[in-house]
Formats: sequence, structure tokens, C-alpha cells
Amino acid sequence: MSNLVTCYIENHIATITLQNGKVNAISHQVIDELNQALDQAEQDKAVVLLTGQPGMLSGGYDLKVMGESMEAAMALVAKGSSLTRRMLSFPFPVLVACSGHAVAKGAFLLLAADYRIGVEGPFKIGLNEVAIGMTMHHAGVELARGRLAPVFFNRSVILAEMVSPQEAVTAGFLDKVVAQQELLPTANAIAQAMTKLDMKAHYQTKLKARAELLQVLDESIEKDRHSSL
Repeated sequence: MSNLVTCYIENHIATITLQNGKVNAISHQVIDELNQALDQAEQDKAVVLLTGQPGMLSGGYDLKVMGESMEAAMALVAKGSSLTRRMLSFPFPVLVACSGHAVAKGAFLLLAADYRIGVEGPFKIGLNEVAIGMTMHHAGVELARGRLAPVFFNRSVILAEMVSPQEAVTAGFLDKVVAQQELLPTANAIAQAMTKLDMKAHYQTKLKARAELLQVLDESIEKDRHSSL
């Protein structure tokens, strides 16, 4: 089985790269390999730098799985929600270098990170579930509510509005936008600065700051296990 996720650790930075086809679809295998990469980063006490292929962080869940059955779709969604919940409470900083488009689950990966850098260009970022006939799952609604700018919450979740990288900073999907060639150098510089943090203080403060969101996500993930999209 080929690796759909690679993890390279150096200087206390774990660079995790998604590479699953043209749209970096999030499948069961991708989530399993992402969790394995996070395990490696945690073991090495490394800052996480998650990225994708040029032009694409991820286009969302694997549509083959999502189209199999309601049960198959909800199983993948629940597994993905547990991944983003883990990212939100990860013991070390999590940075995403968004290499292009970030749609649906790709955008939720941004919302689960501590710091997000995007690239200039004709890229779209957002939650398109409603536009493609999917009712937003409880965990998705609450993650968006917790991380997006209030003025963009309804527009993103209820109206499926897609935004440019620059607009994504205002919306709350990204923190910074740079030129394509500056993405990884900038991300590495920020990740290197993050390695200087007191990680115990970082972790405890993260859990304190996100206590309400994490509790709501736990409740929402459980709701989603017993509901349908």
C-alpha cells in the first residue's frame, strides 16, 4: 500500500504532506496515516507543519466513500471529526501551509490548526457542503462557529460561500497569505520560532483556551454518530 501521507522530522519540526491524487481526497487511509504522522510528531515532541501538493491542500472527503451509503459517509465524517479534534488539542503547535485550494474537509483542517499560511493565486477556500447537497454535520457547524469570524459564519456554513486566500484571512480560515515561492520558507521560519515555546505552557494554555469548543465538539461528534447527513 503506497503512502498517501509523508512525515519528515528535522530540527523538531514534523513536515506532514498530503499526496492523494489530484484533489488530495481525505479517505480512511489518509486519516489513518495522518494520525500515524501525528503520533511520530508527538513522540519526537515536534511542531507540526501540515501541507499538500502545489495548488491543493485538499478538496475534501473521498467522494467514492461518501457516495457508498449514508453509513459509510457518516463513518468517514466521524473519523475526520476525531482527527480535527485531535489537531485542536495537540500537545505541540500545529501549523498548516495551505498550498492552494482548501475545500470542505480541506478547509476544516485549516480551522483545526493553530496557525495557517495560504498562497496568493486564484484559489478557493471554504465549506461547500450545502452547495453539493450535504447537510453540514454537527461537529462541522461547531468547529466553524468556534474558529470563523462571526460575520462569515453564516455565509460559510449556511450559504457555502467560497473565498479567495486574501478573504480567507478576514474570514478566519487563514492567518497570513504569501507568494507561492515563499510558502514553505515562511512556514518553516514560523515553525522554527514555535519550537522555542515552552511546550507545557503552550499545551495547558491551548486546552484552557479551547475547553468550551473541545467539549462541544465531543458532544457533536457523538450526535453525528447517531444522525444522518
